[in-house]
Amino acid sequence: MAKLLCLAILSSFLTAFAQTPRARDLGIPFDGKPGPLNAITDVKGVAVGHSTIIRDTNVRTGVTAVLPRGRDNSDAVFAGWFSLNGNGEMTGTTWIEESGFLEGPVMITNTHSVGIVRDAVIEHQVKNAKPGMQSWGLPVVAETYDGHLNDINGFHVKREHAFEAIDTAKSGVAVPEGSVGGGTGMVCHEFKGGIGTASRLLPGGYTLGVLVQCNYGLRRQLRIAGAPVGQEIAEGAFRQAEQGSIIIVIATDAPLLPHQLKRLARRASMGIARTGSTSGNGSGDIFVAFSTANPQAAAPKNLRSLQMVPNEELNPIFNATIEAVEESVVNALVAGRTLTGFQGHTVLGLPHDKTVEALKRYNRLK
Repeated sequence: MAKLLCLAILSSFLTAFAQTPRARDLGIPFDGKPGPLNAITDVKGVAVGHSTIIRDTNVRTGVTAVLPRGRDNSDAVFAGWFSLNGNGEMTGTTWIEESGFLEGPVMITNTHSVGIVRDAVIEHQVKNAKPGMQSWGLPVVAETYDGHLNDINGFHVKREHAFEAIDTAKSGVAVPEGSVGGGTGMVCHEFKGGIGTASRLLPGGYTLGVLVQCNYGLRRQLRIAGAPVGQEIAEGAFRQAEQGSIIIVIATDAPLLPHQLKRLARRASMGIARTGSTSGNGSGDIFVAFSTANPQAAAPKNLRSLQMVPNEELNPIFNATIEAVEESVVNALVAGRTLTGFQGHTVLGLPHDKTVEALKRYNRLK
C-alpha cells in the first residue's frame, strides 16, 4: 500500500510537470535570444538526468546529473569554478582549479548526501570502465540544504539514485524543472524552488546553457524582470533571516579556456543579483562553467592544438550568462508547486496570477 501511495504521489508530480508553463509563457520579458529548448541541453551533447525521491510525508529529495558530453563520452572538458559565498560544498573543485578540466558529471543533491553521491559516481565509473583501464576520479558533487521540506538526516539518497540520475540523462530534450531531482525539496525566496534552466544563442553560432538548483533568498528580496514581486506577495512567507544556497552549472560550446570559464562562472553572480540575491552569510553560492569545445584536450600525450575565443569577444558570452542565470531562477520558481513535506511544513508555489498582476502594476507586462 505504501509503495502504491508513493507511486501515486510521484505520478501526480509528473503530470504537473507535463502541464507546467515556463516564465516566458506568462509573458515575463527577458533579454537575449534563447535556443530551441531554452535549456542547458541546447548545448550539443550536454545531458541532464534526475532521480526524484518522494515518499510518505517526510521525504522530498533527490539527485540531478549534468553530463558535459552525454552518457557515452567521458572525454574531459575545460572548466572553471567560482564561489561567491562558501557556506556550501562542491567537491572536486581543487582539481578543476589545478588542472583546468572537469572529468565526469556534475552531480547536485542535498547537503547531507554529498558523500554517498560522490562515492556512487566513482563506483559507476569503475563499473563502466573499459577492460584493463584503471578508473580514477575526483567527482564534482554540489549541494543545497533541503531540510525544511525533507527529512535530510534520514539519509534517503542512496547509490542507486545517483546511478539513476546518470543512466537516465538525456541530451537534446527539454529538462524537467521545479521539484525534480536534487531540487525536489528546495525553497527559493520562500516560494517553492528547485531546478531551473535556460539558454542563449551566441554570435558565431555558439550556444550557452545554464542549469540552477536554487534554494536561497527572502521573499521581500525577490525581483522578477526588475519588479519587486516578492514585496507584493506576502502570503506564505515564513523566514526572518536569509538562508539557503544556489548551485549554478554553465555550459557552452564556445571554445573557452579554463581562465575564461572562471570569468564566466563569476558572471553568474550578476544573474542571481537580478533576482534579488544578496548572497548572505549562510548561503552557499557556488558556480561551475565548462566548454564542450576542444575535444581530446586532456589527451595524455603529444602537443594539443586548441582554439579560444579572444578575450575582446567575450562580452556577448558574459551577457548571455547573466541573462540565462536570471531566467533559469525564474523558470524554477514558475515551475514550483505548493509542497508539504517534513514535519508538515508547507511551502507555497509562486502564484502565477499574482505574479502577472504585480508585473503589470510595475509596467513590466502589457
